[in-house]
Amino acid sequence: MDLFVDTLLDSLLDTLQLIPFLFVTYFAMEWLEHAAGSKTEQAVSNAGKAGPLIGSLLGAIPQCGFSAMAATLYSARMVTVGTLVAVILSTSDEMLPIFVAAQQPPARLLSIMGIKIACGIIFGFAIDGIIRLICRGKEGDGYFHIHELCEREHCECDEESSAQEGTDDHPAHNKWWRITRSALIHTVRISLFVLVITFAFGLLIAAIGSDTVTSMAAYHPVRAVFATALIGLIPNCGASVAITELFLEGLLPTGSMLAGLLTAGGVGLLVLFRTNEHAKENLAIVLAIYLIGVLVGLAFSAAGITL
Repeated sequence: MDLFVDTLLDSLLDTLQLIPFLFVTYFAMEWLEHAAGSKTEQAVSNAGKAGPLIGSLLGAIPQCGFSAMAATLYSARMVTVGTLVAVILSTSDEMLPIFVAAQQPPARLLSIMGIKIACGIIFGFAIDGIIRLICRGKEGDGYFHIHELCEREHCECDEESSAQEGTDDHPAHNKWWRITRSALIHTVRISLFVLVITFAFGLLIAAIGSDTVTSMAAYHPVRAVFATALIGLIPNCGASVAITELFLEGLLPTGSMLAGLLTAGGVGLLVLFRTNEHAKENLAIVLAIYLIGVLVGLAFSAAGITL
């Protein structure tokens, strides 16, 4: 019973920390749609070519909310897939506070964060470049509008807006109420989904035992790279905590640690699967992130680089 309650409380805390990021994201998206429609979205889309650089820098901030924000924006095609990947690769999740609590040398922490940021920038731009080459000459603008996301979520904000469109008897505050209401509906639905899934994963990890999970990663240097990269994909802060603590205790080599922390994007991928209806596309993004983590981990292991 204590395990159930503790896991539920941890899941609630993780979800509550995520809510402000989700609300701000949805509010901004709704405002863009109401303020200037497709022209503003087109401007955001064009500016998104530098997204991997900005995304990598923002992702380094120790808040998994940025990966959730990037996933939501990508689902509305307001940022590129390279930007989403860049944010997830650079996201530090629980690594930074654990390093600080362990009183690790700042240079060691900054070097790891620098590697994660660099990987986000390099692979983010590379993915966007490859996609542009593949999609060159194809029809379509490559993104959809926030109202299409509303239709999938059935928040009814479009219907309410259309019903009042063209009338002169609704004051300006009604517009802000519609924007706020729609953002709240999206936020509540995604937050409940995240809560349920993180609670389920939390119970699973608790049932298996963190020692069992982490020992799987520390068993063999090469296998550890593949194992930690897989563990990092678990949408729970426990993944980055376990990987970071194993590394600090000297039980996990640098390559394996990087593989796991590169794929540990918090709940970003979880939000992606909830908001983006293209399952094959989501799986391709997950696979790309996993392969990048493994590739970087193996490269550092082969080079014998230690941090």
